[in-house]
Amino acid sequence: MEILLPKMGESVAEATIIKWLKQEGDRVEADEPIVEIATDKVDSEVPAPQDGVLLERLVNDGDVVKVGQPIARIGAEGGSVEAVSTPAPAAATRSTPLPPPNGASVGNGHAAASARSAALPEGAPPARTGPSGRFYSPLVRNIAQSEGVSMAELESIPGSGSGGRVTKKDLLDFLPNRGASAGPAAGPTPAPAPGASRVAPIAPVEAPREGGVAPVLSTGDEIIEMDRMRRLIADHMVMSKRTSPHVTSFVEADVTNLVHWRDKVKKAFEQREGEKLTFTPMFIMAIVQAIREMPMVNVQVDGYNIIKKKDINIGMAAALPSGNLIVPVIRNADRLNLVGMARMVNDLASRARAGKLQPDEIQGGTYTVTNVGTFGNVLGTPVINQPQVAIMATGAIRKKPAVIETPEGDLIGIRHMMFLSHSYDHRVVDGALGGRFVRRVADILEAWSLGAEF
Repeated sequence: MEILLPKMGESVAEATIIKWLKQEGDRVEADEPIVEIATDKVDSEVPAPQDGVLLERLVNDGDVVKVGQPIARIGAEGGSVEAVSTPAPAAATRSTPLPPPNGASVGNGHAAASARSAALPEGAPPARTGPSGRFYSPLVRNIAQSEGVSMAELESIPGSGSGGRVTKKDLLDFLPNRGASAGPAAGPTPAPAPGASRVAPIAPVEAPREGGVAPVLSTGDEIIEMDRMRRLIADHMVMSKRTSPHVTSFVEADVTNLVHWRDKVKKAFEQREGEKLTFTPMFIMAIVQAIREMPMVNVQVDGYNIIKKKDINIGMAAALPSGNLIVPVIRNADRLNLVGMARMVNDLASRARAGKLQPDEIQGGTYTVTNVGTFGNVLGTPVINQPQVAIMATGAIRKKPAVIETPEGDLIGIRHMMFLSHSYDHRVVDGALGGRFVRRVADILEAWSLGAEF
């Protein structure tokens, strides 16, 4: 039986083989990890599909493999490779990248270092395994070679990856603070001094430009090539705006009761459940309730057909330390109570920041929420996460003077207020539905009971 590289999430077509966990001839059990792989979004492990023996590895550490391509063969104990007639694929490529297109040079920064590693100078990169036994990925070794980082320096870098592995970010964070004694980069052109600005003398790597005006470069401008993840995000955002006519409705919600309730119970919640109680799970609970009442925002479009989704899978946009964005998905969110929702939100958020999400945890969403209030923003106009048709942004909660209506008359009081922004696809969600939906979410949050249990 051939083991194929599994689908690693939306828009991900290939992965790098990081490390084989099993050798040829080793016995494996079903669902036991046999190889570590990495994409621009997540690191993951590929499990064995059944009990048996790993007969042959078809790709090596450092190979870049397409989704659906065979990576190994597994069979019964005592089996042989000759019993399988399918030849090893020739499509896997070593991870040594090609030079940048058009001979372009790039500026400094994290994304630029990724591009600089594409033009390797002569000489071998550092070894895959250091004296300490720590494994270094092909990308890390290529960047280290182009920057003249020695194995001793690599060994001194604290690793934030799985098992203490040095990630691309760890190495790029190390470079600006590198000691003056570090050797120059190998190759005919020496690297600039640490911390020095890299001025791009020629045009950057070109992306397809549909209209618009080309930028004018001035002396001292820096050209920073997007890394692969940022390119995927850029393409996805442009595709979304091209696909869906976006409309955004705004509502200001009085969440005073919600804030007071959380202040009252958050300490007891953490003591009992071992989890911090943030506002995000409460926002998602309100959105899920509104989706139950108005399921036509939980749809997708296929030509002139509307696909009404049975499951309510809420995507939760999360900012990564690199500055990129990832959207882990809370599946069947309508089946979770507040405790379960808080556990799921905290778990996905922490593993997203650590780069430990599994591929199936970032796909299958039917509606997305993004918390722009995290950055102190009061509102935003979010872009729909295709193929969904709606997304909500929650703004910062601020104390403001507001009119309070009472049976005795109107009063002015200090209230906790926030904006909700609802962007929706006007092909299938009209203003009436889009506006009523965000108003309903606000009503649910405003009606949060001070005596609610958790």
